[in-house]
Amino acid sequence: MALSASIATRCPLFRGQDNMGGLMMSHAPGDASPSLTIAIDGPSASGKGTLARRLGARLGYAVLDTGLLYRAVGKMVLDRGQDPSDPDAAAVAARGLATLATAARLSDLALRSDAVGTAASKVAAYAQVRAALVDFQRAFAARPPPLPDGRRAGGAILDGRDIGTVICPEADVKLYVNANLAERARRRAQELRLSGHAVPKHEVLAAMQERDARDAGRAVAPLHPAPDAFIVDSSHLGPGELLERALAIVRGTIVRRACSI
Repeated sequence: MALSASIATRCPLFRGQDNMGGLMMSHAPGDASPSLTIAIDGPSASGKGTLARRLGARLGYAVLDTGLLYRAVGKMVLDRGQDPSDPDAAAVAARGLATLATAARLSDLALRSDAVGTAASKVAAYAQVRAALVDFQRAFAARPPPLPDGRRAGGAILDGRDIGTVICPEADVKLYVNANLAERARRRAQELRLSGHAVPKHEVLAAMQERDARDAGRAVAPLHPAPDAFIVDSSHLGPGELLERALAIVRGTIVRRACSI
């Protein structure tokens, strides 16, 4: 028996196909579809950002790339001629950003540069910076903003490094996306080349190793999977395959909630 038919038999809440390519909830008029908070964590170039965007588009969820918040703080510090290693300068920038963060500010292409990425990793280690940005992230998860086309968001997806462990420890779905270092360095080098910033792969690899060590070793919100996170290795998965893997996990969560199976 097909999965959808099997579950429909055991759980009449489900029928047909939804925009996840799986099962669709059947609700009484006026009921809302299940609204989930999805946390996606992982190191740089693991594929988590692409996954978050594609998953958001498929599900009709609002998406927040929380790494851009820290990049924006790092860029603000650099633009002011200050040192990202100065915790006071970083904290002042973070408090300012927390009240000024907008889609336009977070879409600035300059945030994607390696220099800003290095600054972001430094400022993200400070407790004052992370504390200044926590409320913004949690508010996004609790009250997702409308989608770009004006539709109401069906839920929230946040991607970063401490979403499932610190920001949204009660998230409905937690994914930890990783890939081996060589593959992540290849992806990052390709991304830089396509953006017109060619950097030798060995330099990208060294910078990535340094960033990984900082992220995993910081005292505040270190990078590691939440105990209840689904760990997905994307080393040999294309974007479409990674999306399908994530959708299967989301579908399973909805089914378990609705049918206790």
